[in-house]
Amino acid sequence: MTETEIPQAELRERAGELRLHGLLAHWGEVFAQPEQARWVTQLLEWEAAERARRSLERRLRGARIGRFKPLADFDWDWPKQCDRTALEDLMTLEFMKDAGNVVLVGPNGVGKTMCAANIGYQAVLAGHTVLFTTAGQMLSDLAALDSDSTLRRRLRQYAAPDLLLIDEV
Repeated sequence: MTETEIPQAELRERAGELRLHGLLAHWGEVFAQPEQARWVTQLLEWEAAERARRSLERRLRGARIGRFKPLADFDWDWPKQCDRTALEDLMTLEFMKDAGNVVLVGPNGVGKTMCAANIGYQAVLAGHTVLFTTAGQMLSDLAALDSDSTLRRRLRQYAAPDLLLIDEV
């Protein structure tokens, strides 16, 4: 076995994660022939990569983060009150493990929205679901609902993501 070859047990596990039950049913036949085994290995790698890419795109669209300035382009010299260490700590997403809340407070124009968008983007990259909305959008959306059951369903939609970012509170 070369360094680039993946053990059959790991490949079988990948096929199971991808729900390729037909392939799993004929596993012995496929891996009895080395050429087919190489082809299936490549196919599994392509499929896993494509599904990961599509999942990321779907989560990014669903997050509704929009365009934002990357944290790498942030001017740390202004505003002076911005705690860079605290923000970098937030980017590790440790607060999500404890289901903690984060509130960014400051005057207009200091980068609260940009920081929230970067945290949301980092969470999407880490595999979490995110929803970015403004308080006004969320409240007008909820106020427009006319029945209790619709309101409960919509509240579940707001509570469903792993991370809910509410801007302009």
